[in-house]
Amino acid sequence: MDLKSELTVPNALSIMRLLLVPVFLVLLLQEQNLMALLVLIVASASDWFDGFLARKLNQVTKLGARLDPAADRLYIFATLIGLAVNDNIPIWLAIVVIARDVMLALMYPVLASHGYGPLPVHFLGKAGTFALLYAFPLLLLADIFQSIQHIILPIAWGFAFWGIGLYWWAGVVYLRQVIDLVTSSKPESANLFSKGEQQ
Repeated sequence: MDLKSELTVPNALSIMRLLLVPVFLVLLLQEQNLMALLVLIVASASDWFDGFLARKLNQVTKLGARLDPAADRLYIFATLIGLAVNDNIPIWLAIVVIARDVMLALMYPVLASHGYGPLPVHFLGKAGTFALLYAFPLLLLADIFQSIQHIILPIAWGFAFWGIGLYWWAGVVYLRQVIDLVTSSKPESANLFSKGEQQ
């Protein structure tokens, strides 16, 4: 990897978004939900903006392709931990989502032992991540504006359940892909999906 070519404005924004994860988590744990929500909004805006700049300036890089899904996953984990600790969500929800990523993490050594890197992005994983990243801010909004919880919570939980379903569906697709790869002698089968990191 050419370090100089990876030092771009979009990647700097992605790194900033990663650095905001612990700030976001601390705010959540201190139940400063409004400030936490503002940090999440800034992070989400930077996520869109760095993607826009990367395409506009032709600065799409391998590092950027890794940083974006990593940041999304860390924000999901941070939100799950904060909301579970503060009793905004049941602990089983955090366990169900995190268990899927633990399952995928256990695949990495298997893939590496057969000469493969991380699996490509699948649209189901992107859709699941998208739904979860909508659900969690809505759950925070419901806690901030309790007088309209009855409106916000059904929408938030709708996104949450769709996100969990799609997230796990993508996990099963990845698991099947790993099985296909390790039982096949044809590395070309790794190109069934589009390029990129797991979501």
